Amino acid sequence: MDGEGANWQKLIGVALFLAIISLMGGYLGWLHPLGDSLAVGRGIAAVAVLILAVAASFAGLRMAAFAALLLAMLTGGQVLLAYAWPGPPGQYLVYQKNMLFRNNDLAALEADIRAADPAIVTLQEVSEPNLALLANLKDSYPQQLVCPGRTVGGPAVLTNLSVVPGTEFCGPGLAALQVAAGKDRFWVVSLHLSWPWPYNQAKQVELILPVLDKLKGPAVLAGDFNMVRWATSVKRLSDILEVRPTGPTLGTYVGWSDWFRLPIDHVFATRSGRVVPRGAHGSDHLGLLAEVAL
Repeated sequence: MDGEGANWQKLIGVALFLAIISLMGGYLGWLHPLGDSLAVGRGIAAVAVLILAVAASFAGLRMAAFAALLLAMLTGGQVLLAYAWPGPPGQYLVYQKNMLFRNNDLAALEADIRAADPAIVTLQEVSEPNLALLANLKDSYPQQLVCPGRTVGGPAVLTNLSVVPGTEFCGPGLAALQVAAGKDRFWVVSLHLSWPWPYNQAKQVELILPVLDKLKGPAVLAGDFNMVRWATSVKRLSDILEVRPTGPTLGTYVGWSDWFRLPIDHVFATRSGRVVPRGAHGSDHLGLLAEVAL
């Protein structure tokens, strides 16, 4: 191999090594919150490793290329499955929405909620101006719990089901209550997590875990997690409440670009369920309409 070929081989080898480090680092959220931040780009990192593995093969790094190709297929396949799996049918409709604290199209959002006709609505960033939407929906959703939040507003749960008296409470970035419908009785939690590392998501999760641990029985957990569903922080929350993600995973944050959507809003339920996207309607997040199974 001539000098130029050797240089290309070294360059591709270094690039492949860095891509693998980035990909594997996304599995280390249990060790440090940085791992969860890297998990957001797991799909992109898997594609990068796949492309560089092909390049490494042509550069003569066949053993490294083979191992990297298997790694990319395994990790990328998990992400692809999350986006492709449709989820099972369910019994109750849940409308999940980060409203955006400065929403300028509340009328469209109200119309979309009424058109979807869910039994439960979970909201985040319910600011003072956004309370007008809740007031307008009082006729259809008389049971409403609104909790205080950060400067952008707090979480809320709206429902036309019967609320079990004395079960409503607010927590660190969450609103929760228990509802009863026929023989069914289950918890509903609306959650808004902080941004991930280097911000305070990991600390907030530590505060929320003992709260969710006290909720026994079937549950629905919905909200703006500011994190992908396969990250350690989200898995810890869903595991302690014993809920499963509805499918498929959907790109919901459109604040950067409609072409680059982050899958950071989710709906979980005890027996999973299926979910479809709804419009933005004045927000930088798409809504989710989930059919949850309990």
